[in-house]
Amino acid sequence: MLIHDDCLRGMRALEKETVDMIYLDPPFFTQRQQAARDSKGNIYSFSDVWDSRQAYLSFLKERLLEMHRVLKSTGSVFLHCDTSSSHYIRMLLDEVFGEDHFRSEIIWTYKRWSNSKKGLLAAHQTIFFYSKSKDLKFHTIYGAYSPTTNLDQILQERARNEMGKASYKRDESGAVVMAKEKRGVPLTDVWDIPFLNPKAKERVGYPTQKPIELLQRILRISTDEGDLVLDPFCGSGTALVAAKLMKRDFIGIDTSADAIKLCQERLSDPIKTESTLLRVGTAPYQTKTPAELAILNQFECDIVQRNRGIDAFLKKYYLGAPVAIKIQKETETLQEAISLLYMAGMKKRCSFTVLIRQNAEMSLADAAVPANMIVIDSNRLEVEENLESRSLVSHKSRTLEAQRPFTR
Repeated sequence: MLIHDDCLRGMRALEKETVDMIYLDPPFFTQRQQAARDSKGNIYSFSDVWDSRQAYLSFLKERLLEMHRVLKSTGSVFLHCDTSSSHYIRMLLDEVFGEDHFRSEIIWTYKRWSNSKKGLLAAHQTIFFYSKSKDLKFHTIYGAYSPTTNLDQILQERARNEMGKASYKRDESGAVVMAKEKRGVPLTDVWDIPFLNPKAKERVGYPTQKPIELLQRILRISTDEGDLVLDPFCGSGTALVAAKLMKRDFIGIDTSADAIKLCQERLSDPIKTESTLLRVGTAPYQTKTPAELAILNQFECDIVQRNRGIDAFLKKYYLGAPVAIKIQKETETLQEAISLLYMAGMKKRCSFTVLIRQNAEMSLADAAVPANMIVIDSNRLEVEENLESRSLVSHKSRTLEAQRPFTR
């Protein structure tokens, strides 16, 4: 069900204790007009400008009280915010739901492009998780063990000794006690879920749109099929789409007619983009060999993965433009490596390019090297060529010595 109204009025029309879970992504007190454009040129916007912080908190508290009324005793609320007002919101939630009903401060972390702001790059948002009572519905999700976990930590039971130090538990005979069957590591409160790719199919051009994967994780730990989910600031409808995909009932409320229309469109044809990064991890993206990394780490550079023409960029610009570095691959001739770097450097408008030669099959004097390209030999190749040269000199010297007539 979708309701086009202020969520305060919308929730007052609901019966008390009828909702199983509430997710809200309210305005963050950014003091900005939020706007974005979709691929068709449609502009979606909402105001996050307030007369004062107190006005913002009063607005939020009035609606939190109504959420508390409609939430079941076994229900939970997940409030999404950022550093703009998270510390004030935490106090509001303590007041409305009770300090004893605080469950977790979920940190949603993601990779972001750098910006010019002085200070640390913001790369997370916060989701406060509260329950209405101690009798909350909660499903534990288990994940894989850390790569550093050894076999004994999985198979053997541990206990703390009189000094409080953890060690393997032993029975009366001194034998190590085998652990009970384990299901993995319980989900932590730090969630590494990628931001939506600009080209992701589920992206609809709505400002502050969150990935469906994030909402589905919340639904998995707090609801069952058939449960009723409420999003009082539904925006583009991500929570509702996630609920529909997971066979939950839902209510979405928003003051924007454009947002409600967008929700209707998304719900009629739910689309979720599968994150390759979540599915396969970061390993497939790490294409550099240890030897290549050792070479590149000699430079002050940013390493580039999955690119044939460029392996890194120097951090320092020359002539106001980037400088690209490429390592010649074992399968490439010198001229092939020069061509790949030249074309890639042209596309990226590099002032200079640097090629690290790895193969001595072709003399540098015979290669067609662009004027803005510097070709240097890798340490390995330089050592090999030096040894070859010295070996040849030594061989000639020995030959001449052998041919010299013997005299007493």
